[in-house]
Amino acid sequence: MSSPLTFQPVLERIAAEIESTPGRGRPADYIPALAACDPRRFGMAVAELDGTVYGVGDWRQPFSTQSITKVFTLALDLAREADELWEHVGREPSGNPFNSLVQLEYENGIPRNPFINAGALVVTDRLHTRTGDAAGTLLDFLRAESGNDGLAADEGVAASETANGDRNAALGHFMASYGNIDNPVPVLLDQYFRQCAIEASCADLALAAGFLARHGVRADGSRLLTRSQAKQVNAVMLTCGTYDAAGDFAYRVGLPGKSGVGGGIIAVVPGRCTLCVWSPGLDQRGNSVAGVAALDRFTTLTGLSVF
Repeated sequence: MSSPLTFQPVLERIAAEIESTPGRGRPADYIPALAACDPRRFGMAVAELDGTVYGVGDWRQPFSTQSITKVFTLALDLAREADELWEHVGREPSGNPFNSLVQLEYENGIPRNPFINAGALVVTDRLHTRTGDAAGTLLDFLRAESGNDGLAADEGVAASETANGDRNAALGHFMASYGNIDNPVPVLLDQYFRQCAIEASCADLALAAGFLARHGVRADGSRLLTRSQAKQVNAVMLTCGTYDAAGDFAYRVGLPGKSGVGGGIIAVVPGRCTLCVWSPGLDQRGNSVAGVAALDRFTTLTGLSVF
């Protein structure tokens, strides 16, 4: 791909192909506030290292970020405590659903990776201990990196998740019994649900993830992560970022990526650009059907991948 100006026609071609694709999956129905989303909505954005953004479809429509936020809390905590974090959460794919309790017992309360729910709870807990407000710290970071001061959590979604959060509460209490949670579990859950309920658009998230393509450097030129730490986050995204479908995602897309059950997926081309795609219809593993297909087409059409 010789020129960044070719991004826009590529996105338009992808959007046209997606529009003519039949099955789009189903929205996340276990979170009532998300169940009413139209699965045929579609947006996609690409942000270059200098902040130039290209987009198509609903690329400026805010949506519920959900598990995409796990990437940012991981980076924010890693920046504060470095390798100490990895004593409390692993870096291996789980092979189990994102909200599974199964592995925790025989692995002594240490979650497999930061992107399953148990691992994300640990990361949020540790960030909250270090900042006093994990969700607020995350929101400030997303506002700064995206340049959108209007980003906020959807209180209705947060309340919906709280009312349906028994599994996450069980994960939190179970890990607390092993001494792997610092804060009271109700406090942690409030922080976690507020974090997941943040709404942002494809443009916002593509810009906010830019530090991972810039090897740890934020939009203002300051460094959040060392180059090595940025590599670590990207590596865990590649191997663990799409629940128990990470192998298939790496096979099809060939980029570090992180999905959320709101229908969004962010992806990183280190040294070149970041992407975000949104379409609320999910497959059985919780990943956007149209989103994965669009990223597959992007890497095929542009030749941009890590392989």
